[in-house]
Amino acid sequence: TITLAAVYAPIAFMGGLTGSLFKEFALALAGSVIVSGIIALTLSPMMCSLILRHDEDKKGLPARIDALFEAIQGRYRRWLAASLADRATTLTFAAIVMGVLPFLFLAVPTELAPEEDQGVLFTAFTGPASANTEYMEAFANRIDGELKLFDEVQGRFLIAGIGSINQGFGGAVTKPWDQRKLSTKELTPLVQQKLDGISGVKASVFSPPSLPGSDGLPVQFVVSSTSDYRVLDELQAEMLRRAAQSGMFAFIDSDLKFESPQTVVDIDRDKAGSYGITMQQIGESLATMTGGNYVNLVNLQGRSYQVIPQVPRDFRLDPRQLGRFHVRTKDGGAVPLSSLVTLKQAVKPVTLNQFNQLNSFTISAFPMPGVTLGTALTSLEKIAQDVLPQGTGYDYAGQSRQYMQEGNTLAVTFVFALVIIFLVLAAQFESFRDPLVIMVSVPLSLCGALIPLAIGVASMNIYTQVGLITLIGLITKHGILICEVARERQEQEGLSRMEAVQVAASLRLRPILMTTAAMVAGLIPLLLASGAGAASRFSIAVVIVAGMSIGTLFTLFVLPVIYTLLATDRGRKVEPETLHHTATEGAE
Repeated sequence: TITLAAVYAPIAFMGGLTGSLFKEFALALAGSVIVSGIIALTLSPMMCSLILRHDEDKKGLPARIDALFEAIQGRYRRWLAASLADRATTLTFAAIVMGVLPFLFLAVPTELAPEEDQGVLFTAFTGPASANTEYMEAFANRIDGELKLFDEVQGRFLIAGIGSINQGFGGAVTKPWDQRKLSTKELTPLVQQKLDGISGVKASVFSPPSLPGSDGLPVQFVVSSTSDYRVLDELQAEMLRRAAQSGMFAFIDSDLKFESPQTVVDIDRDKAGSYGITMQQIGESLATMTGGNYVNLVNLQGRSYQVIPQVPRDFRLDPRQLGRFHVRTKDGGAVPLSSLVTLKQAVKPVTLNQFNQLNSFTISAFPMPGVTLGTALTSLEKIAQDVLPQGTGYDYAGQSRQYMQEGNTLAVTFVFALVIIFLVLAAQFESFRDPLVIMVSVPLSLCGALIPLAIGVASMNIYTQVGLITLIGLITKHGILICEVARERQEQEGLSRMEAVQVAASLRLRPILMTTAAMVAGLIPLLLASGAGAASRFSIAVVIVAGMSIGTLFTLFVLPVIYTLLATDRGRKVEPETLHHTATEGAE
């Protein structure tokens, strides 16, 4: 009980997003474990004395269950005796399992959180820098027409001109889960394929973030430098080219775009000075004719209206018309601006972004189906290391930043949980050697938990990591059951480590199997869950079910062998021939 409560304690005291999500989870489990321990020591013995009856002649289902367990126990004794008789083979197998563990970690895809089916898909679309309201509305209608084609879509909304004139945002609300065949995750690439056929705008389709606190596309990779934006534009072009060739992204774009046309007004200061015209007069003339600022209010029929001195729109659409504006000279005459200024065309960035006070650009992307956030970020990191010169760094934003921060937090918590368990067990057994034997079951169960993740059943995310931490406390309970009985047999009956662990493993086989079966059966509803939150519940359940099932199998054979080598010897000394003779008797 203390060990299980100690596992959940670090999760309850975590900060950030993980702490906010799992504080209630950890405290509820720790509290229930403590209360169940008190009940097991007080109420359960009293109820057993009143309710349970010893039946010498069992019949029906109880007799069949006992017969089944006795058969399993007898076969386990023979297998365990063989394993103890050939400890080298068992240790080699355990070493191979532990050696494979790092490779399993590397093979598991990683992300912040699994994509949940939230019943809505968002779309963001961008037109050319010269796009006006009518242009964006026309293409918003075309996007709406494509969304109509999907039977799973129940409602739609589109907003043109959000953020800036050439940008838009929209969404498609899907039907309830039981009324459609495709999930939003399956629907996303199909909708993206349709929108890619619209050549007038660049559109992306994505689900809302699974976790709060971030917005935008899942992949947000920020490159920052002290270099000029022209240099950054060359770097981002090369990175986008390589990222597109990698085939990992269904959509990728950057916020640094040199596509905003501008007209540069170059004033002939000498000529303007000869007319007695100041720079302020020229600036005020241009601002008055094209700026759209109001100079006064006029009252008409009880309502106030702004007075805006501005030339008609036709004169403002063509930069060459600026030469037809006039400015007053010092003697009262009017001089056309065409005789004082020279117009030059230039292309400027749409926005000049900064990150940590450095010039920057952000690559936003949506991974291809089957490509996780961690894999996509790793790909961009490798591209950045090849492309970016010295002095140019990269960072993360949005969901990508959450992923990098929360992953490190859970890793520290994982190590902290192992240390707490070891210290608690050391205090319980009054030894630093017995806890090491019990902790052997941890990497063995982790190997079992990582197998379904490595083959793509789920990803390593914030939920599976919490499931792994929970698994540590559950699997160490098996080791405690065996080691505690083995210690008692050594102290009370003077058995050797070999004899004691054989007796303990055999006696504790039934509670170990029942504990594992009860935990696995309790998590089956999470494995079969559907609808809102199903992905997160499945992620927690799959690592615990696989880890408990495979870890229990490993523990029943590997842990007794480790016990004979590392555990504190509290019994009589036994020669190797006697150990072999004892193992043979157990097999018989």
